[in-house]
Amino acid sequence: MKLIKPIAFLFLVLSIAACGSAPATAEATLIPTVVADSTIIAEGRLEPINYTELALNASGLVSEVLFKEGDKVAAGDVIARLESSEAQTLESAQAKAAQELTTAFQEVRDAQFKLDNFDVPSTFAGMTSSEAVDAMLVKLNKARADFEPYKDISERNLTLSDAEKNSGVVTGTAKNYKKALDDAWARYRKAIQWLELESTLQNANSRLGLAQKDHDALLDPSFSEDTAGTRAALANAEVRAPFPGIIPDLNLKVGEFAASGQPVVTIADNSQWVVKTTDLTEIDVVNITEGQSVTTTLDALPGVELLGNVLSVSQNFSENQGDVVYEVTVLLTDQDPAMRWGMTAVVKFEQ
Repeated sequence: MKLIKPIAFLFLVLSIAACGSAPATAEATLIPTVVADSTIIAEGRLEPINYTELALNASGLVSEVLFKEGDKVAAGDVIARLESSEAQTLESAQAKAAQELTTAFQEVRDAQFKLDNFDVPSTFAGMTSSEAVDAMLVKLNKARADFEPYKDISERNLTLSDAEKNSGVVTGTAKNYKKALDDAWARYRKAIQWLELESTLQNANSRLGLAQKDHDALLDPSFSEDTAGTRAALANAEVRAPFPGIIPDLNLKVGEFAASGQPVVTIADNSQWVVKTTDLTEIDVVNITEGQSVTTTLDALPGVELLGNVLSVSQNFSENQGDVVYEVTVLLTDQDPAMRWGMTAVVKFEQ
C-alpha cells in the first residue's frame, strides 16, 4: 500500500472540509422608515410681558433718586424728582390734580360698567376670575391631549358625514374631540376676558386712590406735615411707576442735568415672560395658530425646556436678510430664575 505524503494528505483533508461546508448567507438588514419632521423652528428674544420707558416732565437738575437698578416698585411710586424752573406751582399742581381725579373717576365708572355687563358663564360658578382661568387651562390641556391622536386629520375629513367617509377611519369621535377642544378654548378665552376686566377695574381704582390722595394733599387747608411731602413732590418735576415691576435700567444721578421727554428709567413687569420671534418666514407662519403648543429653549439655559402657547401672530411683516418674516408672540407658562430680558431663544412649534 502506498503511503500518502503528509502535504498531500493535508491538502486532501482541507479539500474535503471545504466541499462539506455550505457558504454562509448574509442576513438581510432592515432599513428604518424615515418619518418627516413637521416641527417648525424659529429664533426669538425673551421679553417681560409688559414694560415701558419713562421720561421726566421737565428739564433740570436731578434732586433726588429714590430707587436703584434692580429694585422693585409699586404702582405710583415716585422714582426721581427734579429741581427745575419748569416745575409746577402749587396752584397748577392743584388744577392738574383735580383734572386727574375727574379722569380717574370716569375710568372707574367705565371699567365697572364693562364688568357689570360681562356675562359670567355658569361653568365659572363659585370661582374667582383667577380660579376660572386656572380651571379652564386644566380642561384645555386635557382636551388638547384627547385630540392629539386626531390632529393630523384634515379639517375636510372632520366635517364629512359618516356616510361620506369611504375608509371609516375618521369617526364621530374625532369630531367630538375637535369640538371639545374648540369649546375648551372658548371657555379659556372667556375666563381670560373676565380676569382682564377685573384687572382693569382694579387698576382704575388704584389710580383713583392715588389721584384722590394727591388731590386731598394739595388742597389740605392746614398744610399739615402729613401732606407736606405730597405737595412738595407734585410741585416739582417727577417720574412715577405706572404699574408694579422692577427697574432694569435707570439713567439718573443726583446733581446731573436731565432733559424733558428723554427716557430715563425702564419699568418691567416680569411676572410673566414672552418670546417674540425674529425669523419666522411666510412659508411657516401660515402653519402657526393662536394657542398652539410651543417648546422654548434659551441659549443661556440649553438644558432647560420651557413650555408655552402662541399668544398672537402679527399681521404685519418685516424683512430679515431678504426673507419676509412675521413676528409671533409666545406666552411662556414655565419660568426659570435665571431668565433675563433679551436672551436668545429657540422656539419649536409642534404640529
